[in-house]
Amino acid sequence: MFATGFTVQQLSAGNRGVEAPDPLIEALLAEPGVTPLASVQAHRAARRTALDPRSGGSVVLSEPERGTPLQLEIRVALLSVGPQPTLTATGPWQLRSSSGRLLQQGSSGQPVTTALVAGTGEAWLITGRQDAVVVDGRAYAGHLRLLPTPGGISVINHLGLEQYIAAVVGSEMPSSWPIEALMAQAVAARSYALAHMARPANRHWHLGDTTRWQAYTGLRATNGRTLEAAKRTAGLILSYQGAIVESLYASNRQISLEAHGHLGASMSQHGARQLAEEGHRYNAILGRYYPGASLARLRSGGA
Repeated sequence: MFATGFTVQQLSAGNRGVEAPDPLIEALLAEPGVTPLASVQAHRAARRTALDPRSGGSVVLSEPERGTPLQLEIRVALLSVGPQPTLTATGPWQLRSSSGRLLQQGSSGQPVTTALVAGTGEAWLITGRQDAVVVDGRAYAGHLRLLPTPGGISVINHLGLEQYIAAVVGSEMPSSWPIEALMAQAVAARSYALAHMARPANRHWHLGDTTRWQAYTGLRATNGRTLEAAKRTAGLILSYQGAIVESLYASNRQISLEAHGHLGASMSQHGARQLAEEGHRYNAILGRYYPGASLARLRSGGA
């Protein structure tokens, strides 16, 4: 269904130039209210790498040309939330069944009656674009899919991929770190997310919100710097031979080796910070930690 690389030990130090666009993702799962894309392609630069004169032989991954950004939606299970969460929104909200039937509506801060979800199969908590849904006091962009369970409900956050990436960057790294380190984190997080969009963990969601996947704490981790890191790297992922690299990373080199050493390449977040402070750009940082990979930019198949 999707061409996806899940084992980064496949990466090698080869320097294969790729000029033609690779069909990396052929389709996304259709969601209620979301127009499915006929195809998505990843366009890689004609010249994959250049030497980084600052690093004594490491490579700088070449940036593909910019195109029209894709509006992709990701589904994140809020597994850190208990089975009986308190739900509301920062503005007017509606609780609707999957068929569109209005179950309840309310104003900012008014709690949702979650018992109404039982027996519906699934329900949706929707608010305005400028507002946020709120789960146990924590705000999230997008909307919520609510699935009844024997003990309560499961909560799945549906939101734009780039909104998600900005939140992951702030959840995984202090936003005060150098912008080039934040940008390297954004690309790694986007690649990891795309790998799980291609191979969902569950039929209802792509990945979870805990460090079992990558940390995601909603809008409280989003600010101007994390949004900038996501915007300046919009659509960029790591690719290897036309596949998505499931880009692993950890806090420091020791943890990276202990957790991911058997898998191969893995980025040290503190190492990325140090390299950025030394003046290295994000694509040189990625070249250091993911040897053999290329940068690819997601575009519409018709672009």
